[in-house]
Amino acid sequence: MQTYSEALEEQMVNFYSSLSEKDRRRYAAVEAAKLGHGGIAYVAQLFDCDPDTITAGRRDVDRLPEDDASGRVRKKGRSIES
Repeated sequence: MQTYSEALEEQMVNFYSSLSEKDRRRYAAVEAAKLGHGGIAYVAQLFDCDPDTITAGRRDVDRLPEDDASGRVRKKGRSIES
């Protein structure tokens, strides 16, 4: 399986971190699909996400351009400082 360079992985992780939850799972699914066999495990490790999240993203992408969540983005929760 093809893997990405450390520099590209860093850019990908930074980009992934800037996305909404919905867009993160979709982006992860597209990247995993590009890699083929083993892609889900590699991308899940790279983005520190559950492989099931990538599978859900694949279902999202497969349904496009239909989007049940169009216009909805979950807001980030407040952090409680101790």
